[in-house]
Amino acid sequence: MERPQLGVCYYPEHWPQSMWAQDAQRMAQLGLKFVRIGEFAWSRLEPSPGKYNFEWLREAIDTLHRHGLNVVLGTPTATPPKWLVDSMPDMLQVDNQGRARGFGSRRHYCFSHEGYREACGKIVTALAKQFGQQPGIAAWQVDNEYDCHGTTLSYSASAKSAFRNWLARKYQSSDALNRAWGNVFWSMEYNSFDEIELPLLAVTEANPAHRMDFRRFSSDQVASFNKLQCDIVRRYSPGRDIIHNFMGRTLAFDHYKLGADLDVSAWDSYPLGFLDQRSDRPEAFRQKFLRAGDPDWQAFHHDLYRSTSKGRWWVMEQQPGPVNWAQHNPAPAPGMVRLWTWEAFAHGAEVVSYFRWRQVPFAQEQMHAGLLRPDNAEAPGFNEAHAVSAEIAQIGAITQTLADVVIVFDYASAWAWEIQPQGAEFDYFRLIFDCYKALRSLGLSVDITSPHNRDFRGYKLVLVPGLFSLDPELVESLAQSQAMVLLGPRTGSKTANFAIPDGLAPGLAKEVLDLKITHVESLPQSAPLAMAKHPGNLFFWREFVELGERCTAVLSSADGNTVLAKQGKMHYLAGWPDDLAMRSMLERLAVNAGLATFDLPQGLRLRRAGGLVFAFNYDSEPVDLAGLAGNNDFVLGSASLPAAGVAAFRAG
Repeated sequence: MERPQLGVCYYPEHWPQSMWAQDAQRMAQLGLKFVRIGEFAWSRLEPSPGKYNFEWLREAIDTLHRHGLNVVLGTPTATPPKWLVDSMPDMLQVDNQGRARGFGSRRHYCFSHEGYREACGKIVTALAKQFGQQPGIAAWQVDNEYDCHGTTLSYSASAKSAFRNWLARKYQSSDALNRAWGNVFWSMEYNSFDEIELPLLAVTEANPAHRMDFRRFSSDQVASFNKLQCDIVRRYSPGRDIIHNFMGRTLAFDHYKLGADLDVSAWDSYPLGFLDQRSDRPEAFRQKFLRAGDPDWQAFHHDLYRSTSKGRWWVMEQQPGPVNWAQHNPAPAPGMVRLWTWEAFAHGAEVVSYFRWRQVPFAQEQMHAGLLRPDNAEAPGFNEAHAVSAEIAQIGAITQTLADVVIVFDYASAWAWEIQPQGAEFDYFRLIFDCYKALRSLGLSVDITSPHNRDFRGYKLVLVPGLFSLDPELVESLAQSQAMVLLGPRTGSKTANFAIPDGLAPGLAKEVLDLKITHVESLPQSAPLAMAKHPGNLFFWREFVELGERCTAVLSSADGNTVLAKQGKMHYLAGWPDDLAMRSMLERLAVNAGLATFDLPQGLRLRRAGGLVFAFNYDSEPVDLAGLAGNNDFVLGSASLPAAGVAAFRAG
């Protein structure tokens, strides 16, 4: 890998043209290499139907390129203009109460509307023809933040028609669909695909198999919408990378499937906004890391999105100061913008791009900080970006190596447990993240992979928590691997058609794992179950295990029920451990797998990248790294790691 680089998001249409050259010069002087533009500019690019105005964009691209900057050009399809909405008002997304979304912000379109798709094809084709071969264009960003504001699921007439067609292709006959969905229950049988409605406004719970197929369909619509644009860009702008910017804790569509059409996955990293708005952490934790962010949140998404497009990924939007969209919007502690940047690089980011260049003084995002203030003075994030630029030259290229541990992450499982959680607190993302943060607290580097992965060579420990349906090929790959494997809870508890397996969960052959889950219970957080001779408790979820002759109990709850079972290298976790129990269990498995673990302070995290070990201090107190680094040389920082500090030393 080449040395990582810095970028920024810029909106030339927001500023007088007389400022563009000065801005470009300052960007170059700061050490920025990439500039993303254009992703919200449809009304300026096509002010009326078929009347394109590209001259201002051409001048902006040329100005940036003259100063040595590489342009990432966004397709503007996240913000269809008013004239387009007025020409086809049924293109608007419809929410789960049957209400059409209105014009006035962004992402107000339905992925299934054929007229809107055609309009998107026209504007993307016009842009790609005009700028596809222009020297300043280094990459393209397709659309912006799919599912932002909860906009994947649409209950419009267009979606209903497309869903019926999708079902007809999948099942071929209504009889096959009725059998797959179990529609004999409650007289839900259909005589034709034209009778099928969207799972909307049912008196009580809609059929979970119906809802699951609607989620699969909706995900496929996002992927096909994205592919439509990618195909156009590749035709007219060959050799340029195609990127999309994902978001944090966004599960409404399958990012692996969409990523198959990308060259680079990116995501938008807002550590403080996410801690305030999307975290399950207790209040005391939020207060402690108020100005730093969750020590594991950013790293998790780095590892997730690295797995969605063949290992190449960026941060397209990095928080540089206070944001505007959370309930509370603190300023980052001094040094945190630098730390977040280096953490992304340690996890393999090719580019970290700050959002945005200058804080805009008008409209919805005027309270969102940039690298510059609205008066053009330098904001605090500016100097931290400048420091990183100098340090990149010092460290040079950062290589990535396979981690010792991998977690299988599955978007369909997130939909399944949202559809039928069987307990208010059961949340797939939280289960996965609880495993991830426990591993990180032990000083381990972690990879994340798709359930379609069939190669686990090189891993010593594989975790498969909450995977709702087990593919036989995945099971075979796990069984044939040399790794220690942990399944459960809920893994294999449903078939692909959302039914309980005939032989009960997890539905595995006795030769693989000789046990059955006879029944389950969900528990309020106020009723934890103590472990027997093991720290911590179970909460939220417990399964009752019937062990076969080949399988043995490793850990039990205080009331005598199996919590962790083992058969050779295969393990099954029959409950949801709290943080203390999860960490202790995973430490036991890691040590048995031959891995070295560490008892890290709460705010200290490590990441191994090639021959380097990076250390990140999210805490407000300094940390001594001497015990971890030994006599190894530091290439960044020192053994005395200050608050919000970053260090890197050569691996022993």
